[in-house]
Amino acid sequence: MHVEYHNWFSSALGHDMSFKVYGHYGQPVLAFPAQEGRYYDFENFGMVEACAGLIDAGRVKIVAVDGIDWQSWSNRGAHPADRAKRHQDYDRHIMQEIVPWVQNNTGLKTMWTTGCSMGAFHASNFFFKHPAAFDGLIALSGLYQPHDFVGDAGGEAAYFNAPLWYLEHMTDDHVLNHYRNSSIVFCTGQGAFEDAMIRDTKAMQSLLERKGIPARVEFWGEDVNHDWIWWRKQLPYFLSELLA
Repeated sequence: MHVEYHNWFSSALGHDMSFKVYGHYGQPVLAFPAQEGRYYDFENFGMVEACAGLIDAGRVKIVAVDGIDWQSWSNRGAHPADRAKRHQDYDRHIMQEIVPWVQNNTGLKTMWTTGCSMGAFHASNFFFKHPAAFDGLIALSGLYQPHDFVGDAGGEAAYFNAPLWYLEHMTDDHVLNHYRNSSIVFCTGQGAFEDAMIRDTKAMQSLLERKGIPARVEFWGEDVNHDWIWWRKQLPYFLSELLA
């Protein structure tokens, strides 16, 4: 498997950031880490190995990006509005530094996003906020609003990073039609530690139906817990389904 490691100073964040690339060709997929996770977690928790067949066959090229949740949403020492604003810096890092690199590297203008747990929150938020850059999403066991982190005190910066909030009021047919022509998957288990994720996934399913946006939404069994062992099964399964 072709693997690349990259590290550079992020002007958007004011410190170094890293990412790893897995694969030589194929559909580019930005993979976001789980809460307070790092770029290497996708490999260390077996997600890359689980997708190895698709990667080695040149069907998928995974770009595992770094996170800064401890500076933003889960930074309990900061005011909720400041946490949301710090995420805006992360948004600039992804959109102004990572996305152009992937576009130049692959020759493609658009890519997919994926993530597990809080990574699914990030993946869905970037997908819905930046339709010009993303046309596919696989969100696994995620929350799709930051209320559990900032309550009602995050202000506009929180609102515009909460897919369940801003999509409700979106009326731009050009953007909505882009979603309607994209590949979208939401999945969660129904086992341990998935209650909040079931709630938000059901809310997202209802919202997308009201907006006329086709999406594949699945609720796996009561034995399917909030855990990497299941995400390692789900991601290659859904990648194969969408690529087919």
